[in-house]
Amino acid sequence: MLTLEQAREILKKYVKQEHLLAHSLAVSGAMGAMARHFGQDVAYWEGIGYLHDVDFELYPQEHCGHVKELLEPEGISAEDIRAIESHGYGLVCQVEPKTSMEKSLFTVDELTGILMAAALMRPTGITDLTVKSAMKKFKDKKFAAKCDRDVILHGCQMLGMELSQVMELCIQGMQKYAGELGLLGSEQS
Repeated sequence: MLTLEQAREILKKYVKQEHLLAHSLAVSGAMGAMARHFGQDVAYWEGIGYLHDVDFELYPQEHCGHVKELLEPEGISAEDIRAIESHGYGLVCQVEPKTSMEKSLFTVDELTGILMAAALMRPTGITDLTVKSAMKKFKDKKFAAKCDRDVILHGCQMLGMELSQVMELCIQGMQKYAGELGLLGSEQS
């Protein structure tokens, strides 16, 4: 079963850009919190989250289309490859999220972008970011405008969860890696 450590080793072969590595870690943290919520293996879900953009740097125009060719030789299972591909459902591929892990990845991918942006604007980073504060940023369509709010809301609907609940879990998951993500804020760095 994939672990975060294994995912880190694989990803560094294909991704060099710091912002993509930070995004991968943010999604990984969020996935860990979602795994805890669903009573699943945290390290496994974190690994899937960390690898989700494995082909983005090499193939940005064909994102999710090269996941299999990169990960199959690494010994990643067809099930895990499918899970990773599913985060691009309706955007860059037609692999529909079916499991709680796939639905979680689909949802948190975009949401972590909004949360990262919100945390970067705060003197305390993500350390005390509240759902209420993050919701204000979410509602402002000009804030982190590239993050697709419709995808996030669709993902929440697929999960049968409220946005606020998913947001709270993502914040908690990202707080675990606040230092590595550079989200401790100016008051604590």
